Amino acid sequence: MDRNVSTTDQNPGTMEWNVPTTDQSLRRTDWNVLPKDKSFLLWFSEFSSDGWWLTSADRVQCLLKAIQCLYYPLLAIVGLPANIITIVTLVRRNCGLSKCVTRYLVAMSVGDLLVIILDLILRHIPIAYLEQFEFLQSVPVCNIHAVLLYAATDCSVWFTVTFTFDRFVAICCPKLKIKYCTEKSATVVLGTVTVLSCLKNIFWYFMLLNEYQLRNDPWFCNFLWDVVESPVWGTIEFLHYILTPTVPFILILLLNVLTVRHILVSSRARRRLRAHSSGENPRDPEMESRRKSIILLFVISANFILLWSILMVYSVWSRLYYLGSQSVWLDAFVMELGSMLQLLSCCTNTVIYAITQSHFRQQLHQMLKFPFTTILQLVTHERKL
Repeated sequence: MDRNVSTTDQNPGTMEWNVPTTDQSLRRTDWNVLPKDKSFLLWFSEFSSDGWWLTSADRVQCLLKAIQCLYYPLLAIVGLPANIITIVTLVRRNCGLSKCVTRYLVAMSVGDLLVIILDLILRHIPIAYLEQFEFLQSVPVCNIHAVLLYAATDCSVWFTVTFTFDRFVAICCPKLKIKYCTEKSATVVLGTVTVLSCLKNIFWYFMLLNEYQLRNDPWFCNFLWDVVESPVWGTIEFLHYILTPTVPFILILLLNVLTVRHILVSSRARRRLRAHSSGENPRDPEMESRRKSIILLFVISANFILLWSILMVYSVWSRLYYLGSQSVWLDAFVMELGSMLQLLSCCTNTVIYAITQSHFRQQLHQMLKFPFTTILQLVTHERKL
């Protein structure tokens, strides 16, 4: 077997089985190399068939493949304009948020938008519709695509971490807040994260080849097996998965725990002080403002942790598998489900902002009404003429 290019037989997530054909012979089918005629109906019929060769994991894989044929295009249709509208709404700065917070939220939305374009539209939709996008296999830019995709993903993840740290400083460190929680500091932090994310992911250009595989894999380009099995490259890639998103997971959890602890302590002390001074428990505008900020922070953090956890586990496991740690088996459907949830996380911030921020809802409502009110005004004007 040629060890210079990738083969599906050595993919740890690949599921293979013997399928009886009409001439009673047995042929070998590789699940991750999608047949050209696969579509929603065929994947669904495969899922519901009573073939003895299909395991429970295979049926889950079939069902997820069928869902992806509808799910990915719908996610792109919703997520792309939603993030653009969110960016425009936040840039107008009429949402009642500080300039510092607005800068972080805009950066997070831009990062999510780039992930939707580079990962969802240019990677996963072509995989779901292989026959229509087979021409991509002749476009030699996959390793460049990988660098841009993983850099955008790193930015999206670490922007969430920097926002969480900014809110931690604003709530728990009042002395540092004056110097750190400013628009200028936010710009420097976000710019530094962007540069480091690009530099960190240059190694993908040298590890991967420039041809597309058009299958959902931790490496979606063709690659050299000597590189994949190399302890040096394996260590570099393993550190890549540790830095994104394992370290962000830990940092976000830690910062949120410290923030909650500080809020509980300060809230009890503040309530006792106000009750003692006034003899009652009057309305506290500062605590209400802080509560809204905390709700936004916690919802964003929980959204990230819940939707990224499965893909994080699978990515780390796949690299450990190739480095020789094969004690635990994860079926390929785990990767499919993880990818679906991770991409969903890039489309949920608009909903989060709309739910937690009343001023954002108002601005969003005005933006959505604007095209219709403009058309109505034009029609009314024409009638008057």
